[in-house]
Amino acid sequence: MMQKKSLRLKRVAFTGMIYSMRTAALAILFAVALPSQPLQDALRARIGDFQGTVSLYAKNLDTGATVGIREALPVRTASTIKLPILLAVTDQVAAGKAKWDEMLTVRAQDKVSGSGVIGAELSDGVQLPVRDVVHLMIVLSDNTATNMILERFTADAVNAYLDRIGIKTTRSMRKVRGDGTQLKAADGWSAAGKLPENQKYGLGVSTPRDMVTILERLDKGEIVSPEASKEILAVLRRCQDGTGVRRKLSGMTVANKTGALDALRSEVALVYAKGGRIAMAITVDDMPKIDWTPDNPGVLLIADLARILVDGLTRP
Repeated sequence: MMQKKSLRLKRVAFTGMIYSMRTAALAILFAVALPSQPLQDALRARIGDFQGTVSLYAKNLDTGATVGIREALPVRTASTIKLPILLAVTDQVAAGKAKWDEMLTVRAQDKVSGSGVIGAELSDGVQLPVRDVVHLMIVLSDNTATNMILERFTADAVNAYLDRIGIKTTRSMRKVRGDGTQLKAADGWSAAGKLPENQKYGLGVSTPRDMVTILERLDKGEIVSPEASKEILAVLRRCQDGTGVRRKLSGMTVANKTGALDALRSEVALVYAKGGRIAMAITVDDMPKIDWTPDNPGVLLIADLARILVDGLTRP
């Protein structure tokens, strides 16, 4: 009788131990996966009564911790859509449907105003290899380079690739029209871009969550191939726009792509911090004043939010 009672007690003790272990494991999981309240508070405090709409999502790829504000809602991409375009081109090359050394011709009809050097500095008829054109599209956010790529590969092909990898919300809509008052007629529409409900997005549409997913899959080597993913990140690390995420992260390696419109500033970035690799996507839209200086309020906000995200998501 005493042996049976002792056995029952041992079973109860063992069951209790398993329950405690599971509870502890869940506690650790939720502590890792969920952001601390101080991080949410810090983000909200910095945004405050900022005149504009802020959307963001960030993830520590080492711990899994995430934080978001309107992260699943669609936003205008501006030039950050150039990252998905690069992914699609890389896939076409890997599939043997294009070559990096294939020559593309600079044409007057593809030249537009805004960022980059091809439209303003190169003569019509100059030929450049695909590799150089996509590098200019990312590193200098060259608008004419983007149009040359979309002329060769099409926005529909970009969207077909995104569908294939499960990115359903992000869409390339059309070619770049230019900046400011020097706008060309819209051209190079995708099927998605022709839909009336998508006209408001302009060059492209995405969500912060989609962009962070892309960055995470690049980090894991899952975009096209490990070698291709590594090369894409290397190109992003050479991005010349340091006014946003890079601004207050001195000493950290950052792979990023920025975007800008009259009322919008956006950025997607992978920050290599000591406490983890932080993938983030931030969009600030609906700003009431046009300001094309490096101290645009939206850019300054992105810089501060990036610093807060890195600090908050790497804190032990």
